Amino acid sequence: MPERTLRRLGLIVNPVAGIGGRVGLKGSDGVRIQEQALKLGAVPQAETRTVCALEAIKALGAELEIITYPGEMGEDAARQSGFQPTVIGSIQLGSTTASDTRKAAQELEQLNVELLLFAGGDGTARDIYDAVGDGIPVLGIPAGVKIHSGAYATSPKAAGALAALFLSGDITSLREAEVMDIDEDAIRAGIVSARLYGFLRIPFQRRLVQGAKAASGPTEAGTMRAIACHIVENMRRECLYIIGPGTTTRAIASELGVPKTLIGVDVVLDGRVVASDANESRLLDLLDGRPATIIVTPIGGQGYIFGRGNQQLSHEVITRVGESNITIVGTKEKIHSLRGQPFLVDTGDPSLDQMLTGYVKVVTGYNEMIVYRVNS
Repeated sequence: MPERTLRRLGLIVNPVAGIGGRVGLKGSDGVRIQEQALKLGAVPQAETRTVCALEAIKALGAELEIITYPGEMGEDAARQSGFQPTVIGSIQLGSTTASDTRKAAQELEQLNVELLLFAGGDGTARDIYDAVGDGIPVLGIPAGVKIHSGAYATSPKAAGALAALFLSGDITSLREAEVMDIDEDAIRAGIVSARLYGFLRIPFQRRLVQGAKAASGPTEAGTMRAIACHIVENMRRECLYIIGPGTTTRAIASELGVPKTLIGVDVVLDGRVVASDANESRLLDLLDGRPATIIVTPIGGQGYIFGRGNQQLSHEVITRVGESNITIVGTKEKIHSLRGQPFLVDTGDPSLDQMLTGYVKVVTGYNEMIVYRVNS
């Protein structure tokens, strides 16, 4: 009987990826922001999301060797998933930096791993690109706050499934995926500034890979106002309206005559703002015993309604509000940009994600609605 070939998977986890999301910091780049997030009670999510991805790879069993960096940069997640990884390199536990990510990627490339699986956000994708360029196949486990880059799977589970298909030889095709450079300081000031940074080569299966984020076009302004008029006319008194990020939702605030943080979550009650740029903790406090509705719009080109750029709307917040009290708004142009791909949810709670799947109504104009599919 021929000897089976051992597949080599490189693994890198950015342990602070996404740490600023639920506390409303719109990113995790930089030591100052990471320290601020921890002071606000942020709980790191990257390891948990990596474990979810690795669960889908376990079927490869003894045919797979995972090579990774120590502790929170991959070893812990691999061992938690039942693997006995090969550990290389060294880090200062609790104080890893972008240079650790770049160094790990370079060392894994030199060890000829067949796929480099990494957990993070746009900043991590840039670090991976700086280290290996398009030299080896890579794939991102989404763990960041905002992920404009196209090098990521649609969810941690999808990342694991796609990695398993590639390593087993069931998928062999690779494609170039955009790595976007996002100015987090500009985002915190309400300005979305993105530029193309480079390309990474990733395994590709359309339903498992997210697209790069697409901006709304200038011709959509009239449609956004029509959507806003419909929403405002149907608002109920004594009901909290939790309005998510985006230009479409900003039009609703404009129709009400109140300010809106473009990339934050704001809360309106009876026509006035009661919380601006609210984090998860503030939202949970406001929801204590009050009826509420969440208003969200899908991310253009990607289709996410929860789990990208609005982690303040955590699974606890969504559960408290109730799935029947979610309103989705979006222009037809934005929906057409998805090219038939469903809306996506990635809240970090698989049971809630499953509950949110199915067909939903989407407000696309004044007294205009369509029905659209949601997948997890």
